[in-house]
Amino acid sequence: MKISAGTIKELRDITCASIAHCKKALEDSKGDIKEAAILLRKQGLEIAAKKQSRSAKEGRVDAYIHHGNKIGVLLEVNCESDFVARNEEFARFTKDLAMQIAATSPAYIKKEDVPEDILRHEKSKEDYYKSNCLLEQVFVKDPGLTIKDYLGSIVAKIGENIVIRRFTRYKIGE
Repeated sequence: MKISAGTIKELRDITCASIAHCKKALEDSKGDIKEAAILLRKQGLEIAAKKQSRSAKEGRVDAYIHHGNKIGVLLEVNCESDFVARNEEFARFTKDLAMQIAATSPAYIKKEDVPEDILRHEKSKEDYYKSNCLLEQVFVKDPGLTIKDYLGSIVAKIGENIVIRRFTRYKIGE
């Protein structure tokens, strides 16, 4: 099946994946953009899982102050090299994460961070994770993605291990 350059560009705009990955995903999905995007997301998560054991000692501290100066976020995200830490995509990712934290006020980064005694009192663990764990939350800028999916796509695109290390959210009166 011949895949048009316009279709590849459209998928690339949606997923930020490389041209070669977009073309392969479109070929595998017989030209279906939605299915190709799902394939690329899965590939991104697989690549991210493979890179998790690699050391991430560089990175950025980013800040976001919400309009009205009532909410602020400080965030540390690590990567493997200072080259990536200065990368425009990585910087956009950290800004998006800081904005996500300001908007949704997660208490934890991942499911494994939630203490068991807190989960005992919850009716649905999955609902608790989705509202209180950053990686499980729906991305505020793209409701079709979770933060975990977004992280996986950035890892796949950049090619380095990326770790959301810590964050602090400030709100006037809290």
